[in-house]
Amino acid sequence: MFGRISLGSIGLVVGGILSVTGFYAYFVGNSTLNLVGFFYGIPILLGGFALKASELRPVPQAEPTAEIVQLRSQQATATQNQIRKDVTRFRYGQEAHLDSSLEHLGMSPSDEERPYLKALREEAIDGHYALILEFESPLIKFETWEQKREKIERFFGPGLRVALKQMPEDELEVALIAAPAPAVVAQTNS
Repeated sequence: MFGRISLGSIGLVVGGILSVTGFYAYFVGNSTLNLVGFFYGIPILLGGFALKASELRPVPQAEPTAEIVQLRSQQATATQNQIRKDVTRFRYGQEAHLDSSLEHLGMSPSDEERPYLKALREEAIDGHYALILEFESPLIKFETWEQKREKIERFFGPGLRVALKQMPEDELEVALIAAPAPAVVAQTNS
């Protein structure tokens, strides 16, 4: 829950209020309140500016239905849950969502070429929980994504399969689909 609140905005508001209070107290001669405003307000305000400057906003997510939430609780892998939680909260000091993952997969040769995660949604595909990542990828073509599909599956771990779908205007969808391991049948000797 706290990841969906901008710490930079909180710092700016609290630091701004304390700083203004400190300046006001200085002019009316209230030295105690003046010190609180200067010694706490200005550092908090500067910290708020720093956080705001390095802030990465959460990716928009379509609200899942109750059936999808139930399917998620039954089938979602730890990787799917971690990705969903990471990209739907404020992040600090990162260039883009999933930047290190894309770099490891060879899909981010430079900051300019890096695909941009623009939305996220959850669906059921053939009765399996799927996390759909919607990317804008103008400089890395869909064919490159298709060539890396198996590498993407291995990278995001066991229990997942990846389906790619090309969308108009240099956009694509990467579906991370929960693929439960097949049941092991015990053999008996007759």
